[in-house]
Amino acid sequence: AGVQVMAQVDRTKPPKPGPAPKIQLGDYQTFELKNGLKVFVVENNKIPQVTFSMVLDIDPILEKDKAGYLSMVGGIMRRGTTTRTKDQIDREIDYIGASLGATAGSISGSSLKKHTNTLLTLMRDVLLNPAFPEEELEKIKTNTLSGLAFSKNDPNSIASNVQSKIRYGADHPYGELTTEETVENVTIDDLKQYYQTYFRPNVAYMAVVGDISKKEAKKLVTKYFGDWERGDVPTHKYETPQSPDKVTVALVDRPNSVQSIVDVHYPVSYRQNSPDYFAAEIMNSILGTGSAGRLFKNLRETRAFTYGAYSSLNDDKLIGSFNAGAAVRNDVTDSAIVEIFNEMRLIRAEPISDKELQDTKNFLIGQFARSLESPATIASFAINAQLNELPDDFYATYLQRVQAVTKDDVMKAAQKYINPDAAYIQVVGSGSDVAEKLKAFGPVQYYTTEGEPFTPSDKRSMPAGMTAEKVIESHLKAIGGDAVANMQNLKMVYSGSVQGTPLELTQIETADGNGKQAITVNGMMTVSEMVGNADEVTMKVQGAVQPLPAEIQELQRYGIITIKENKLSELGLTPTLEGTDRIAGQDVYKVKYTSASGIEFLEYYHMDNFMRVAETFTQATPQGEVAVTTEFSDFKAFDGIMVPQVVKRPLGGGVFIDFTLTSAEVNADLPAGTFDSLK
Repeated sequence: AGVQVMAQVDRTKPPKPGPAPKIQLGDYQTFELKNGLKVFVVENNKIPQVTFSMVLDIDPILEKDKAGYLSMVGGIMRRGTTTRTKDQIDREIDYIGASLGATAGSISGSSLKKHTNTLLTLMRDVLLNPAFPEEELEKIKTNTLSGLAFSKNDPNSIASNVQSKIRYGADHPYGELTTEETVENVTIDDLKQYYQTYFRPNVAYMAVVGDISKKEAKKLVTKYFGDWERGDVPTHKYETPQSPDKVTVALVDRPNSVQSIVDVHYPVSYRQNSPDYFAAEIMNSILGTGSAGRLFKNLRETRAFTYGAYSSLNDDKLIGSFNAGAAVRNDVTDSAIVEIFNEMRLIRAEPISDKELQDTKNFLIGQFARSLESPATIASFAINAQLNELPDDFYATYLQRVQAVTKDDVMKAAQKYINPDAAYIQVVGSGSDVAEKLKAFGPVQYYTTEGEPFTPSDKRSMPAGMTAEKVIESHLKAIGGDAVANMQNLKMVYSGSVQGTPLELTQIETADGNGKQAITVNGMMTVSEMVGNADEVTMKVQGAVQPLPAEIQELQRYGIITIKENKLSELGLTPTLEGTDRIAGQDVYKVKYTSASGIEFLEYYHMDNFMRVAETFTQATPQGEVAVTTEFSDFKAFDGIMVPQVVKRPLGGGVFIDFTLTSAEVNADLPAGTFDSLK
């Protein structure tokens, strides 16, 4: 008998990866109706459920002075047909435990197999017989306007909107912004015209996934959608947006921000069928995808500038984009930009490591493998291949294509798609804190929150001899003088609304520093209540007491008192004049108040009439410090004391409400226990 000799294995080195296998994606079957509707069927009998998903292959559309109407199309279709009201559709869908939704470019439904005919009856009705009820459009507009009110004060939404406008231009579908004016311009006829023009079967692809055979699917789809009439669908061409010729600095000034939203971005011609697609995906993943990305490790782990820094390279049939960014503290805004550019240049100039390459390949392969766990993936791959003109074996050879990428391929992709010398540097933050630093990268162009360029007025210089004490003295005189000095208490009631729901804000304060604030809904239910006295600040939300850390108690005590200047000693506050600024288009004195424990907040006083224009408190959040600003305007005298008739207050999550004064009372007869701690 022969002797077998085992090959010696070096266990100090990881084994080399074997050749990537060809993926067996699973079977899908396809057919096409006479009207041009293309259908892809994936049979999966594990669960007695069937899903029908249809997408339209249409070009992006310019909405012009009615920007936002496309987002309303699906909603209006789902809100009533010529045979059913919205409530009837909802009841029938709920009764069979199904789902049914629509957008301007899709419609989908899912149910148990035994309810398939009911589901398709409803799906057909929504698709072919929308009634376009006028009253539902008004509801959709109201919801859209509420969303806009949120986004106008959310720095990330502002950054995204301005980014789109700058990168693509206002005459490109990707650069249009929805505004209050464009929403108000939308009519039912606009939605009908879009539906009649673009909802055609000859540009539609449907995926049928679940416990259903091709034979069954063809019978059902033909029955319910076979008479859907085909029609000519217009196509659209647009000029391709170009990167700037050089580094261009764009600043959106939010005077009270304590952090900056930094983005380095530009348009890029990049599609999923690009020959270097996989190399580019690996390159961007190494640069800035997730916590393993170079940007994250540099800006967060090494320098502690931010909670997270990322990049994205987005493919698109029309025009793609690159973006690298982070939310950082004001004082490191310029340093963060330098490091983003350093990483962009480094990945172009030096080969990535073997470990980075293999780790990223493993990540992409794992991500792809997990996606295959869903049977719907097979159908979506088939449709995506059609929509993006991909090779027939694009997904079947996915692993092979990933594994074939070399370090040289990655560097070539970086040199093609990463361009630090022709990019927009966009910052949404406090201009007074960051504008001078940004000039090191190039001339600074200011933009409004709607992405319109403008030249800011220079803020006025500080008058000689002005001090915090003089500002406060002038303010107290302006709002009432002796009347304020003799005030025992002040009670103000304001009204406002959120998404059509009426709110009432009641604020009470006393001369010795007690304060109370309550918000009620519909004049009945108190949703939040806060009381501050010399001992503590307590808070209730929907009737439940909320524990507040000591530093939050102290901050909230200052926030629930409008007139603080006549009770600085009771509140233990020291004022410091920080200079001048511009808030809400007004020249103001900026006064910082500091408590004995080091808590700080800002008050802004008009440089001419010394009325309070705004106040800013800084709150710690998991994403970093966030400046919360309340604005005051339209003052009116009540018993000699000037009270703001309009208060723009933050409600959290970027939502602001304009509260309007309904009543004000000086030295009111307050019930005993008004300022007792909430228990």
